[in-house]
Amino acid sequence: MSVTRRSLLTNAAMISAGAVLPSLANPAKAQANAIRIGVPTGITGNWAALGQQIQRACRLYAKTINAKGGIDGHSVEFVYEDTQGDPAACMRKTTDLIERGGINLITGIISSPESLAVMPRLNDWNALYLATISGAGSLTAANFVPNVFRTCTSGPMRAKTIADWIADSSKKRFFSIAQDYAWGKSSVATFEKLITDLKKEPVGQVLSPLGTKDYSSYIARIRETNPEVLYIAMAGDDATAFLKQAAQYRLADRMQLVTEVLDIVNIKPLADASVGLYGVSQYNFAYDAPGNAEFVRLFKAEYNEIPDTFEGEQWQALEFLAEAIRRAKSTDTAAVRGALEGMEIDSVKGRVKMRACDHQAEQQVFVAQVGKTEGVPYPVPKIIKAYPAEAVVPGCRKDSY
Repeated sequence: MSVTRRSLLTNAAMISAGAVLPSLANPAKAQANAIRIGVPTGITGNWAALGQQIQRACRLYAKTINAKGGIDGHSVEFVYEDTQGDPAACMRKTTDLIERGGINLITGIISSPESLAVMPRLNDWNALYLATISGAGSLTAANFVPNVFRTCTSGPMRAKTIADWIADSSKKRFFSIAQDYAWGKSSVATFEKLITDLKKEPVGQVLSPLGTKDYSSYIARIRETNPEVLYIAMAGDDATAFLKQAAQYRLADRMQLVTEVLDIVNIKPLADASVGLYGVSQYNFAYDAPGNAEFVRLFKAEYNEIPDTFEGEQWQALEFLAEAIRRAKSTDTAAVRGALEGMEIDSVKGRVKMRACDHQAEQQVFVAQVGKTEGVPYPVPKIIKAYPAEAVVPGCRKDSY
């Protein structure tokens, strides 16, 4: 029988992954066997600001849960790798974490192309991936993989929320700008279909390459088209750059700006120029839920500031994973997967359920407006309306409505 180096590494990883918790019933043995979670994320490059949020949430979670004795007596350890937002690099780093590191639990990948690159290998690796940022609808639809769970909102969910919010608006002419990759394309396609169904008119669309620094030509095109609403599907450094230039060109004086991703990291550099901006706040530090209040308290004590979108999203994913490990009494991939399917938890967004049929977390989505709030030195998103999961989550394994 021919035995290759790859098969030896893969089999070793599978054995190691399934044996991380050899005896959850024995606390003395359990403490010596840490639960190791791989985090291939953007430490440098275009996604570094979001990668920093992922790392801060993970470090705080490890510190907090380990101080309480870990998960069923097992300490939690995160292993970080820098993908720079590149799908090929993400594939290499994830391969190393799983095949060489013996880690079968992965989270923190940022972009949808990175997630889509890794997903086809998860079954062979016998590894589980919890998506906390990637928004492309296909992750839980056309590209569904049983070993993937999305604990965050998807792009189509956010697009549907915005479309529902503007349904009663008298504004008719809409222009869309998005980053030119899977998530941006998915969101714009969903949004334009929904507003067309509402008898409103898409009058233009721009897909900007990742890493764009100068948006003046795009802004000139938007101004020339003169829409009543500008829909923005951008994140990371690109979103910050575009919003800063939009403020310089005073776009908000000519049209209503609505962004699918209303993150503090993007609006903070705008200072008072961000006040009045509308959009989706996927996670909001001010949401009134016991789990969120505790998370915000811990975060402020550790970092002396309020948590942003993906710090909250990553925390929610880790709450799902920890509860699944407790119920499975193991980190075995199949056991954790089975525990996650259909699981409901009280999280930073209230009650959230992991849908078994496509592994999309059903959760409410918030529309917010940027404004000033007491105790925070810069403008922040303030929730103006919450849409229940049943109103905004697509049907099982669907990325459209």
